[in-house]
Amino acid sequence: MYNSTAMVALGANLGAEGLAPVQMIVRALAALSAAGLPVRAVSRFFRTPAFPAGSGPDFVNACAAVDPGGRDPEAVLAVLHGIEADLGRVRLTRWGARVIDLDLLAMGDAILPDPATEAEWRNLPPETQAQVAPDRLILPHPRLSERGFVLIPLADIAPLWRHPATGQNVATMAKALPEAEKAQIWPLSQRAGAD
Repeated sequence: MYNSTAMVALGANLGAEGLAPVQMIVRALAALSAAGLPVRAVSRFFRTPAFPAGSGPDFVNACAAVDPGGRDPEAVLAVLHGIEADLGRVRLTRWGARVIDLDLLAMGDAILPDPATEAEWRNLPPETQAQVAPDRLILPHPRLSERGFVLIPLADIAPLWRHPATGQNVATMAKALPEAEKAQIWPLSQRAGAD
């Protein structure tokens, strides 16, 4: 039985049903609790450039710590995918614009499916990352340590969480990001109702 906190990244850069991206994040947070994943902490909301550059409008990103309620990581991921579908997410393009994106970043100190496979995915060259996606859950998320749009919000709620394979904590990983990348990420003035 899993009792470790699950770390979830939330992102949106398209509205749906008349709601702006920030409102989609708010709706997703409510859906997490309604689906039996009580939200324990939420970062500030941040405006971030689309990744990869030029792939769409700016994103609103946040991170949340949720209680998995005894679910294993695959079951948590299934809940996240169900919420995405309920909120109108259609998976057409890898790294494309979306109404909602919920990524399971980590679950305690779990390394899945095993340390060798996790390391292989974490160390993929950037050109390969854009072409292939894993066919199973990899934890911690293999791109976690490279993405400011994840690390900066995650540092709001879990700066001391340590990557179980590398030993680096979130604060250290965020500090190591390129200054130019960090300069493009800023907190929204308010959560609900911000554009």
